[in-house]
Amino acid sequence: MSHPEVGERLASIKHVVLVLSGKGGVGKSSCTVQLALSLASQGHKVGVLDIDLCGPSIPRMLGLEGQQIHQASSGWVPIYVDSSKRLACMSIGFLLPSKNSSVVWRGPKKNAMIKLFLADVAWGELDYLLIDTPPGTSDEHLAVIEYLQEWSPDGAVVVTTPQAVALADVKKEVNFCNKVGLPVLGLIENMSGFVCPHCAECTNVFSTGGGEGLAKHFDIPFLGRAPIDPNLVMLLEQEDKTVVPNKHTSTVS
Repeated sequence: MSHPEVGERLASIKHVVLVLSGKGGVGKSSCTVQLALSLASQGHKVGVLDIDLCGPSIPRMLGLEGQQIHQASSGWVPIYVDSSKRLACMSIGFLLPSKNSSVVWRGPKKNAMIKLFLADVAWGELDYLLIDTPPGTSDEHLAVIEYLQEWSPDGAVVVTTPQAVALADVKKEVNFCNKVGLPVLGLIENMSGFVCPHCAECTNVFSTGGGEGLAKHFDIPFLGRAPIDPNLVMLLEQEDKTVVPNKHTSTVS
């Protein structure tokens, strides 16, 4: 089925990348934010679309909670992180009455909202659109793949943690990508060790190397490891913060 209204929006976007994980709690949204900030710090114009409809966390991570979406003649105007307008965000979190409001929707309503996000958000010219997805291989994933498939998204970045329980679910996610014809651009092993802020010794809380082994098994690029950083938690707990992309933004290495 063709979706020309989606194609019209994607025509002004150079690269579309999904961020996936078969397991919840692996830091997929935080990796999405770090990728977005890193790209913006390099001078690219970046949009982040949060389609985790039941657990939208991107607005909080970008310091945008409480912002309101505005309608223009060209469509919904995304929320910009700072005045440079290099980084924009759209999330259902901006449409809820409060941050504690729950979304209790069946599949068809979720699908309709995802299509609305893809067809009606006035991103303008973008170098990258990063799509943060919920865990698993549910209705949201099938919907976004259906709407994007005709326009050939670049692929997916898969996020895992090193322990076996996460790797088992991430294997299913990679198999899902293979089934629907979505290229896997690479895999990130998140929460790979904890670096002590006092002695700099790294402790492998969840073991290490599982993500790299999984990447080798599926013959996909291994993008690197990211340790647990307590400073990230402290930043997320701060109120009224504003995240501004700059050259000091942390990246996956």
